[in-house]
Amino acid sequence: MAGSYFGVLVSDPWLQNQFTQVELRSLKSHFLTMRRETGSLTLGDLPSRMSKLKNVGENLSEEERSAFLHDSYQNLGDEVDFELFLRVYLNLQAHATSRMGKGAKNSSAFLKSPTSTLLHTISESEKASYVGHINNYLGEDSFLKKFLPIDPTTNDLFEIAKDGVLICKLINVAVPGTIDERAINTKTALNPWERNENHTLCLNSAKAIGCTVVNIGTQDFIEGRRHLVLGVISQIIKIQLLADLDLKKTPQLVELVGDNQDVEELMNLPPEKILLRWMNFHLKKTEYKKTVTNFSSDVKDGEAYAYLLNVLAPEHSNPSTLVVRDHLKRATLVLEHADRMGCKRYLTAKDIVEGSPNLNLAFVAHIFQHRNGLSTPEKPVSFLEISPDEAQVTREESAFRFWINSLGVATYINNVFEDVRNGWVLLEALDKVSPGIVNWKIANKPPIKMPFKKVENCNQVVKIGKQLKFSLVNIAGNDIVQGNKKLILAYLWQLMRFNMLQLLKYLRSYSLGKEFTDSDILDWANTKVKSTGSNTCMKSFKDKSLSDGIFFLELLSAVQPRIVNWRLVTKGQTVTLVINSRQAQRLRHTTPSPNRQQIEIGKQIKFSV
Repeated sequence: MAGSYFGVLVSDPWLQNQFTQVELRSLKSHFLTMRRETGSLTLGDLPSRMSKLKNVGENLSEEERSAFLHDSYQNLGDEVDFELFLRVYLNLQAHATSRMGKGAKNSSAFLKSPTSTLLHTISESEKASYVGHINNYLGEDSFLKKFLPIDPTTNDLFEIAKDGVLICKLINVAVPGTIDERAINTKTALNPWERNENHTLCLNSAKAIGCTVVNIGTQDFIEGRRHLVLGVISQIIKIQLLADLDLKKTPQLVELVGDNQDVEELMNLPPEKILLRWMNFHLKKTEYKKTVTNFSSDVKDGEAYAYLLNVLAPEHSNPSTLVVRDHLKRATLVLEHADRMGCKRYLTAKDIVEGSPNLNLAFVAHIFQHRNGLSTPEKPVSFLEISPDEAQVTREESAFRFWINSLGVATYINNVFEDVRNGWVLLEALDKVSPGIVNWKIANKPPIKMPFKKVENCNQVVKIGKQLKFSLVNIAGNDIVQGNKKLILAYLWQLMRFNMLQLLKYLRSYSLGKEFTDSDILDWANTKVKSTGSNTCMKSFKDKSLSDGIFFLELLSAVQPRIVNWRLVTKGQTVTLVINSRQAQRLRHTTPSPNRQQIEIGKQIKFSV
């Protein structure tokens, strides 16, 4: 039964998500054997002891493993615990894959992350482009201006990013108001605790705005791992540049579609797809006969850019652009046209010819921001006006989207209601929450063209839900396929709750084998707050008094006394609710990982249940 399943628990959630439970059990067994044989295990012992491990032992010699660890870690005499062992394993596996060129078999999700690169190399063109972006948007920041402008020819970017301040500030540029900047530690010399707070804050905030950061930890920033740091920066800048590709922010996009059905489809497309549709919309007005499907090979010759800019800014066109045959010369003329329009380049002519997807995307997105060439609707677009109930659904969709993506599923979610309809993502999420519960032999992997195949996946989702004792009255697989928002939200709420309770069940040893319930958590929270001398209490999880955020701030302060800045806590009504709730949300980003928190809960409940 899934309810009695016990696995290997790792305190760092992103590290836990890199492995299946089968892999964790195998690695834990190897680790314990090695430590038992040597008494204590250090980094220097690992090269000779890891020869029996799959991938790492098969694809790297002991000398290669030793050389890699010597280059990666400063003190090989440091003692190795299980989590450090897992990190070393992942790094060696990535190194082995890079040496093999095509990738080692059974490689982990770490190697597939969009924020990492198998070769651990970075594009100097991308680095220079992102440095230029940072200099442009953060050059006048009161704290960062003493470090800016950054020289793109050096690695100063990664040194400045080590304290977490720059990335926190960049997140606020991309999505204003994400981080209360008073929460950022901006002293000249930060201690390890303060630096870790900044890193935790920026990683969780990056995740909250839609970045994929499940494979990156605070240590990667401290060590200045360039490919990972640049990957996060790239995603943040991409989010900023694509922010206007939304019908609510740019209602002119309605011009790209015909009827309301197409509008709903457009609203559910990821920004990159909308940008491609916008580009092709304008290209259809020209003699250009092809359809641009990507920001790499389809734009390498510069011809599509030439036609696009001639439509958007004919007053700056150069007849030679479409006449010249040399692709590099044409790309140069395209960029000169963009300069005359006042558009920031983000790339060089060489980047266009080489088909750099990230930089081409940034270039086109900036052109859209500067001049989209669309007509302003003559009257308000009625279907963009949402009711309070729909607004609540939107907030819930956003919360569940962030949560599913945080599980480390292979498929990234852009829109919950659309992306779960084939059932595959829900099966992936279920397998993360309760490993081994999905029967993958009968699952249908996307792309799925036949509707009944989607229903089969969703029927298994519902069946597993019932197995996990979810309340699924009148919910069938076809309801998910049809995109029934109410029923999808009901299922996801129960799945998230099950996930949280599963974490607590691992801690039953702290409560003499008694499973934790909602009542136990409520008692723990009230006892913890009361221990600080406060009279505040929570009667239930629906207690309306929770809306001012005070109880949660006191609970956070009880767990970590120095975490709350009480000078920012206000008393009152409407304004108080907003300010205090924002601080509680901010502190949620800086408190320890959920698994560590659950361990603290378990230890406390031992005395109260």
